[in-house]
Amino acid sequence: MKIPSIAIKVDVDTYSGTRNGVPRLLEILDSYGIKATFYFSMGPDNSGKAIRRIFTRKGFLKKMIRTKAPSMYGIKTLLYGTILPAPQIAGSFPLILQSAFAKGHEVGIHCWDHVYWHDTLPKMSLDKVQGEFDKAGHKFHEIFGCRAETTAAPGWTVSPASLKAQDSMALRYCSDSRGDSPFYPVVEGKLYSTLQIPTTLPTMDELLGADGISPGSVNDHYLSLIKPGLNVHTIHAELEGGCMADVFKDFLQRLQKVNARFISLSQVAEEALIDSPPACGLVMKEIPGRAGLVAVQVCLART
Repeated sequence: MKIPSIAIKVDVDTYSGTRNGVPRLLEILDSYGIKATFYFSMGPDNSGKAIRRIFTRKGFLKKMIRTKAPSMYGIKTLLYGTILPAPQIAGSFPLILQSAFAKGHEVGIHCWDHVYWHDTLPKMSLDKVQGEFDKAGHKFHEIFGCRAETTAAPGWTVSPASLKAQDSMALRYCSDSRGDSPFYPVVEGKLYSTLQIPTTLPTMDELLGADGISPGSVNDHYLSLIKPGLNVHTIHAELEGGCMADVFKDFLQRLQKVNARFISLSQVAEEALIDSPPACGLVMKEIPGRAGLVAVQVCLART
């Protein structure tokens, strides 16, 4: 029987998450000898503009209340880009980003502007999408001295234009989707060439406050979901690196007790290529606990 393999994917969305959450996560991960894959937001923190989703996304306000977003993210973060100016994220903390790389963790691009991508991608032209990647890529190269080899879309939001742009970047793999195993995406009948490594587990903000799940019980729920073989767990610098840091540490301790194997996403990609990953559909659809649509892996009909 296969033992569980756990790949930790860290999405870094905000200025405060970079400043406070990333160093805390680096300390936690180092204490357990675990290497993760960090995806950094490279441009401005416009988190306050997300308030518009109250009017455009069913369930957004309910999720904000359920997860206690103001206390979880901080009031200043919820005002950036509106009442408060949007601070630059990566440019403000290059040493923090570099420290993740220096400690042996993988690093990649999350986005240039998280809110702009998440809210407007379906309307973006290929040139506009490429422009967002170019801005993020230039800042990434400025900080790390090399080009990015992996990206992960904000909010698991993709489009034919974003997938085409990724193919042109000669990336090793992406992690834009939700699903159960690595695959090559097919959208509207077109096969794309960049390997997708989907998140397989729900995120903490999708679980807390739903079905009676609390910080004290969420790890029991996670352990019930861990399966033999690959498990990709997306965490957020703002949560697991913030007020949920102790909960995250308990999760790692419990995984080590069941002899889980911790691997990086690049290791997942290398092992997946040995087995020739399948082509699978990638569709935008609703999932429990998240407001709006996310990219979900689906099996293709056999002919």
